[in-house]
Amino acid sequence: MKNFTNRYMLLYSLGLAAVVALLLTVVATGLKSRQQANVANEKKQQLLATIGVECERDGVDGVYSKYFKQELNVAQDGEEPLTLYLYEKDGQNGYVIPTTGNGLWGKIYANIALADDLNTITGITFSHDSETPGLGAEITSEAFCNQFIGKQILDNGGNVVSVAVVKHADPSDPHQVDAISGGTMTSNGVSAMLIDELKRYQDYISSQRKEANDEQ
Repeated sequence: MKNFTNRYMLLYSLGLAAVVALLLTVVATGLKSRQQANVANEKKQQLLATIGVECERDGVDGVYSKYFKQELNVAQDGEEPLTLYLYEKDGQNGYVIPTTGNGLWGKIYANIALADDLNTITGITFSHDSETPGLGAEITSEAFCNQFIGKQILDNGGNVVSVAVVKHADPSDPHQVDAISGGTMTSNGVSAMLIDELKRYQDYISSQRKEANDEQ
């Protein structure tokens, strides 16, 4: 049997490690591009679901481009630009505003579809990282989301007041929906997220509504 020196064994091990590292890098790079594409497609599916359009991941690009006309990044002084999406469905224009907040155990998210008046909610979808199944995770349910349709985010003066998630909401109040039973902390997180995030769009909403009124 051939005897190998320590130096040979060391160089062999280093060479093998380098080859394995190179292969892992190639695989990771390939997977990363695929993962990024999957994330982008999932995002498009969520936006479409917010305006009531369901589609499979395959072919999502075509469906998305049919409804969503533009992604806007609205500049803010000294802050990150605000993102919103312009869509057209059934001859009506609207906006989708993405929001991020904190639930009980982690991040929660919402896409809020607004009519052309930038006030009336026409659809909403929620997602989360780690809320409790059967409790806080119920924010993703159709029953919870449907409560928001027709609600309004502005008061009579055009100021953002959002929609609060509360116990025993008044059905006639355009700024209230019922909280999740057993999911108080997540419900509170949704309320805080919506008011905090939507208020950031106050200047844009006011300017767009003023421009629309001036054109009438």
